[in-house]
Amino acid sequence: MPGAAEHLDRILAEARGAIAGAESTQALAEIRAGFLGKKGSVSTVLRGIGDLAGAERAAVGKAANVTKGEIEALVAKRREALEGADQERVLAEHRLDVTLPGFAPPRGHLHPTSHIEREMCAFFTQMGYSIEDGPEVETDWNNFGGLNFPEDHPARDMQDTFFVPGGNVLRTHTSNVQIRAMTGQEPPFRFVCPGRVYRHDLDGTHYPMFHQIEAVCVDEQTTFADLKGTLFAFARHLFGESTDIRFRAHFFPFTEPSAELDIGWGGRWLEWGGCGMIHPRVLLNCGIDPERYQGFAFGMGIDRTAMIRWDIPNIQLLFDGDVRTAEQF
Repeated sequence: MPGAAEHLDRILAEARGAIAGAESTQALAEIRAGFLGKKGSVSTVLRGIGDLAGAERAAVGKAANVTKGEIEALVAKRREALEGADQERVLAEHRLDVTLPGFAPPRGHLHPTSHIEREMCAFFTQMGYSIEDGPEVETDWNNFGGLNFPEDHPARDMQDTFFVPGGNVLRTHTSNVQIRAMTGQEPPFRFVCPGRVYRHDLDGTHYPMFHQIEAVCVDEQTTFADLKGTLFAFARHLFGESTDIRFRAHFFPFTEPSAELDIGWGGRWLEWGGCGMIHPRVLLNCGIDPERYQGFAFGMGIDRTAMIRWDIPNIQLLFDGDVRTAEQF
């Protein structure tokens, strides 16, 4: 192979220039293949060694291997430089400016029913009331019997109440908590019990599952005047000082005397809740002496309260899951 050494020198010089001018790792890989690949110029020299005489073969082989090693070193050095430049470019493009103000993620908010329930509970806890809770699947005694419902009362009918296996019911009011919380306790005490309740009822102001809150106050000197004062203060706290409020005589098995509380809304009276002095027989059922103690109780729908508060035309809008309703609050 005449002039093999000079030929390898030219290849190395050409390789240095090409490698130094490579602008990307992909271009560098192609340049390397042009010199050291199967059909590369150095590989061509190595394949022709077999045609040389022994002494020349050794000299050319050694020179070719040195050239190959130098080209590999040049490629490795250039690859390191290119990869470092790529990394610097990526870091510069995605650099985080810690001096910029942060981006606040979208925040959720309470459903109108949850919002008004918390506000109602806060009103009473500030007045010294505790918050009690109870099961939604309830015994007949706690839901009806202990509250002085007679066996033939219409509320016990299937068109009003959801019955479940085992003789239990889905509670129709949170008054079941009244029985549980008063039994075994010695007055004075006062508490509220918010929660879900269930009835066969569906129209613009009713829903089969809704939320109710009940308040109970028992002491030796509790009067109907205390009940009215509490409800007037509560209504005006929720709806404003100019709210129209009226009491109507009514009947409930668990209170005597009993009344309905109406709120002026949309040019008409809307029933807001029921109230009254706790029936002596209910106190007896809970082991409380009605000759010494008396108390009042009242309850209303939390969803209906939200409906009145924010002038929602149909209570079902609070339950249908349309985010456009929730986003307004």
